[in-house]
Amino acid sequence: MRNRFVHASVLLAAISAPAAYAQSTSSLTIYGRVNTTVESQKTGDQSRVNVLQNNASRWGLRGTEDLGGGLSAFFRLEQGFDSSTGVTANGFDRDAYMGLKGKFGQFRMGHITNITYLTSADWVSLHNHDTGTSSDTLYGFGVAFGARSNTVAYSTPVYNGFRGEFSYSFKEARPADARNATLEYNMGGWELSAGYSSSGNNKLGVLRALYSVGPFKVGGYYERDDFNGAKRNNARLMGMYAFGASELHLNVGRAGKRGDVADSGATQATIGYNYNLSKRTKLYAFYTMVDNDKAATYSAFGSVQPGQDQNSLAIGVRHAF
Repeated sequence: MRNRFVHASVLLAAISAPAAYAQSTSSLTIYGRVNTTVESQKTGDQSRVNVLQNNASRWGLRGTEDLGGGLSAFFRLEQGFDSSTGVTANGFDRDAYMGLKGKFGQFRMGHITNITYLTSADWVSLHNHDTGTSSDTLYGFGVAFGARSNTVAYSTPVYNGFRGEFSYSFKEARPADARNATLEYNMGGWELSAGYSSSGNNKLGVLRALYSVGPFKVGGYYERDDFNGAKRNNARLMGMYAFGASELHLNVGRAGKRGDVADSGATQATIGYNYNLSKRTKLYAFYTMVDNDKAATYSAFGSVQPGQDQNSLAIGVRHAF
């Protein structure tokens, strides 16, 4: 009788387990954006070149599964592609990670975009979300801030407007491991953050602030970095005015000299106009310029010789899906 009871219990558990698993819910979303401009570009004294320019077009997959008790599993796989040629990147070059989230916060591991960059420069270059030829070419000079492989990241829950995030990238095949930490505060019209990144002899610290009131948004960041002993200051200011479906943007940045290298600073400025056809599609135009000092080589597109300037006049379309 006891054996029959045990057998029945095992059978009941086997039958009920799939039913319990079936109660969980999951979702899979295909997302991305296509962002292309027609531009007239100039470097130094070279004649202008008319080009069809990709602006960080991408597509991806993201999914979640509700595991019950407030716990969820999730993943993201994101790949860049060139909207002017149709050529895709090698693998999921932008993000490729999975994780768990719940009341404890969020844990991720994989190929993850630098969290310090995402909470600073990416938020300030608003007119085209820091992409294309008008992206911020002054930020993080000499300090890698793109997506990094072999990374684990933890984000705290939001508490009274505050949220912290920490990440560690294992050295593996790279010269050094990398560490990042950010603290954000969002309340009312204020969006504030502080971030720190380090990898080997490279270090970066940044403070960012944005304030929204009515149709206006103003803000900026201040960055201090150290690349192999060459210290540098970098700052950027931005302003936006929205009216109806239109937005006017102004963005100005200034990088100081690198260490003791004279005339190694640069100024970058962009004026832009967005017309939002819908929440997902916009027409836009901008003029951007990079003014290099005599020994500087900051570049928004292509390569430059020391002291060469760049500018571009662009009109484009961006569609998110």
